[in-house]
Amino acid sequence: MIQGEIPMPLPPGPQFDPNLFFMSDWGAPVLVMIVGLSLVAATVILWPLMRAFGRRIESKGTDQAVRAELEQLQHRLNDVDVLQQRVAELEERIDFTERMLARGQSPAALRGDSP
Repeated sequence: MIQGEIPMPLPPGPQFDPNLFFMSDWGAPVLVMIVGLSLVAATVILWPLMRAFGRRIESKGTDQAVRAELEQLQHRLNDVDVLQQRVAELEERIDFTERMLARGQSPAALRGDSP
């Protein structure tokens, strides 16, 4: 014979009789209340989700307009970058001119002509 432990049977748990729920005097009102509360809970949970989904569906047509506006703004931003570079070059030229004028050199000396 094989020796080993014999598994112990589980103790019986509480039995649920579904017929008891419908045969009692208060079974039908409780069932209606459970169904009603379930519907209310589903509505509370799903209402914001459905509104967000509806807004997303409505905004599908405006995505093209938003993208076009975004591309236009990016183009304008690139133009601003080019203008900033030009302004920086002009500032350097003005600074150079101011330094030369402050030194008081003659125009011939600026050109490199010998006096």
